[in-house]
Amino acid sequence: MERTGSAVCEWCGAELPERQGRGRKRKFCSSSCKQRAYEQRNAVEGSSIPADAVILRPEKACELRDRLFELRCAAEDIATAHSEGAQAGEIAGLCEELVAMARRIERLRYEG
Repeated sequence: MERTGSAVCEWCGAELPERQGRGRKRKFCSSSCKQRAYEQRNAVEGSSIPADAVILRPEKACELRDRLFELRCAAEDIATAHSEGAQAGEIAGLCEELVAMARRIERLRYEG
């Protein structure tokens, strides 16, 4: 899993440190993330749930939906500001807020 040239943990999405020397590329940022990924793979084994399925508790799904709504609203704010002829500085500030919001959404982690 690669984002903007940096490797990220396959479980939580945290950025992985640059690899030093030889060997396999790291997939997980910690032994805890590696263990959680193993547990999830084994939990779905033998069931009708696909191995690559993402399972969320209802409240986590609701939280994600709310954050994505906020992200869309922030993007719409930028479009509105642009169409109303806002100054570059104002649009830049809105863009910074949008990027920060997207980063927070990316960091949503599994919380057993």
